Amino acid sequence: MKINWGTSIVIAFALFMTFILYFVFQVQSNSKYDNELVVEEYYKHDAHFGEEMIRIQNANNLVQKPIITVSKLGITIVFPNDFEPKNIKGKVSLYRPSNKKLDFEIPISLSNPTLLIPVSNLVGGRWDINMEWQYSGKQYLTKEIIYIK
Repeated sequence: MKINWGTSIVIAFALFMTFILYFVFQVQSNSKYDNELVVEEYYKHDAHFGEEMIRIQNANNLVQKPIITVSKLGITIVFPNDFEPKNIKGKVSLYRPSNKKLDFEIPISLSNPTLLIPVSNLVGGRWDINMEWQYSGKQYLTKEIIYIK
């Protein structure tokens, strides 16, 4: 049986479309390729963007800013000495961009100016830290990206 060039082109297109559809199906059905959003309700999140920028600016205006460091023990957050530790309230949110299931939050409740997030709670790789806190009625937001080895 002899195949002419028109039939060859149709066969090539059919094989290419089958190849593409196979990969689309694999990405949609396999949990290994997770297609989650970073923020669930991003439209609501964007509506509060102006407020967020004010809180970030409040944090940037501080003379002494909170210091976030990574050590063998975990992530250490040291708040400014100017603030009374027991009056600092808020939360620290740790986001793992590659896996939403690893995200968690820690409330800020201090007796000294240092907060330690133990390394046992952390998996190696990139973490986005959003620290929302308030002191004396003023709200602050600090964002930082760290890498755990």
